[in-house]
Amino acid sequence: MWNRSKRIVSRKRKGLYTVIVSIAVLLLIILSIMFRSISEKRQEQRAIEEAQALMPAGIQDNFLEPNEFSRPGTALGEVHGVVIHYTANPGTGAEANRNYFNNLPKINKKKESKTYASSHFVIGIEGEIVQCIPLNEIAYASNDRNVDTISIECCHKRKSGKFTDATYLSLVQLTAYLCKKYQLTEKNVIRHYDVTEKICPKYFVDHEDAWQQFLADVAAKLT
Repeated sequence: MWNRSKRIVSRKRKGLYTVIVSIAVLLLIILSIMFRSISEKRQEQRAIEEAQALMPAGIQDNFLEPNEFSRPGTALGEVHGVVIHYTANPGTGAEANRNYFNNLPKINKKKESKTYASSHFVIGIEGEIVQCIPLNEIAYASNDRNVDTISIECCHKRKSGKFTDATYLSLVQLTAYLCKKYQLTEKNVIRHYDVTEKICPKYFVDHEDAWQQFLADVAAKLT
């Protein structure tokens, strides 16, 4: 009888021990998930703050009117890159190129072959930056890469396509900001040429050393 009672007590103790261990393991799992979530939120907040620190001052929001030729309103998915372009329209400014995109519905009425074109940003000769498309929508700029990239058009004074110092500095700053915002590196920055072999941006295609220097300047901003 005594041995039986001991066995019953032993089983109860084992059962209680099992319950305590199970609760402890569950608490550890919950705490681990909580700490991981807190850490991820801190990392996200840090990334946001670092991106904001790189954001160029004075970006002008002047969004295109929704239309089928330059702002279709199609949602942009996960961003995997930044594509650099040039306007191929020497001497024109950011606002003029923005207005061209906006006026494509009217321009296309007179044309049999329709033009589809736009860009998220246009950087002017004085370094001014105009945003034409919200960052959660695609732009018609980079062909097959429209679906996962942000596009930047750059104005230039001459046919060579070389950017002014002001344009260049704004381009480096804006590109670095977008890389930080979407957790990219300079390796995710490409030319329109790298998508379609179109000579765009012309100066960076004609001068590979200048392109590599640009990427190095972006990388320096990210460190």
